[in-house]
Amino acid sequence: MDYLKMFFVNTALLITVAYLANLIYKHTITHAPDYLKRLSWIVLAIFAGWISSFFGYRLGEHVIFDLRFVPLIIATLAYPQPLVLVLIGVATGLLRLTFGITEAAWAGVINLSLLGICCAALSFWVRRSAASVRFKGGVVILLVNLINAINIAVFGVIPYREYLLEIMPVTLPAGLLLSVVFALIILDFQQELLRNEQIKRANALLSTQTEELKKNKIVLEERAEQLMIASQFKSEFLATMSHELRTPLNSIINLSQLIEENEDSLSQPEVREFGAIIHRSGEDLLTLINDILDLSKVEAGQLDIIKEELNVSEIPLLLAMQFAVTARQKGLEFTTSLGESLPPTLHSDPQRVQQILRNLLSNAFKFTKEGRVSLNVRLEQQRSDRIRQDWLVFEVKDSGMGIPPERHAVIFEAFRQADPTISRNYGGTGLGLSISNDLSRLLGGYITVQSKVGHGSVFSLYLPV
Repeated sequence: MDYLKMFFVNTALLITVAYLANLIYKHTITHAPDYLKRLSWIVLAIFAGWISSFFGYRLGEHVIFDLRFVPLIIATLAYPQPLVLVLIGVATGLLRLTFGITEAAWAGVINLSLLGICCAALSFWVRRSAASVRFKGGVVILLVNLINAINIAVFGVIPYREYLLEIMPVTLPAGLLLSVVFALIILDFQQELLRNEQIKRANALLSTQTEELKKNKIVLEERAEQLMIASQFKSEFLATMSHELRTPLNSIINLSQLIEENEDSLSQPEVREFGAIIHRSGEDLLTLINDILDLSKVEAGQLDIIKEELNVSEIPLLLAMQFAVTARQKGLEFTTSLGESLPPTLHSDPQRVQQILRNLLSNAFKFTKEGRVSLNVRLEQQRSDRIRQDWLVFEVKDSGMGIPPERHAVIFEAFRQADPTISRNYGGTGLGLSISNDLSRLLGGYITVQSKVGHGSVFSLYLPV
């Protein structure tokens, strides 16, 4: 009966230790690194074995019966690592010496060390077997209790006949029963811990998914707004395009019809004037169609760039000839200049370079009522990460109305202009700068803008030398 009382006391102590350890784990080391959790587990198992010995049944002055082997059983099932199990067994055995260095104490050291080695061997089977947890637990509990009884009979200080006939018939069944009870309690603790961990992971996953949904909602709202704005711009573009197409077409149709119906009554100068208007309307219509085609080719990645040697000094001369009439008609001063140390030639696409500069100069003349427009060519060096890059810069400068700083990025988007009323007041579709910007990137360069309202604008085309 005294053995049973002692075993029940040991079981109660082990349950208390397990419960306190569960509380400490929840509130202290839940988020600790793995190595700290592993170390805490080892210390807990060794301490549980020691406290079982501390409250064990003292058969004699030095002989103690207890359940110090139960933590080894739990460790084998919950943390089947061979070296850890050997360490727990040896350390628990050595702590038996704290109650006195005697022959019985050394027998306890040998017993627990052998149990640690046996549990380490069992851990290989526990990890690899596909059997259920309950079956594994039953096998481990049975073997550890039997090996413990054999070790006491072989290495213990009690005569083996006395142990086998009087003590073991009580301690072995009691140890088996209480080991099973304690293992079931620990299993319940572990399942609760696993459930709590699963709930935490589920909550964390839900929080993450909620955040992702919020972000996706914001992105979708932004995209919906962008689509709405794009749709609005496309509608405005179609309205502008219909006007831009209708104007030259009406001129061509009306004037050609007028010539056809009044061919005999029209004088030669009137016919030439009407012909010139038809010609200009046709050119405007062709330019508009070419812009639309260029934009669609750029967006589809099908615009061909043909690079060849381009005479740098000829570019300002050709453009000066093209825009001289425009400058005289508007009463503007138009000048061109070449900087120092310019390369004689540039390896690029002559047609596309002139197309970009024509678009920039057309805008400069369109939005400048008085003052001057200039085209300056210069060389600029830029350094980044000890790499020097030489750029040929074409600056188109005007004294026109200027552009607000917050609209600098907008004007390079297709169908966009600095002010929605511009298309009504000045005409145009808003494609020129978008096409020019895309072409500059295809040529390996870029376009910058510096402008303030009322202080004119400077558009700079950078092309790599």
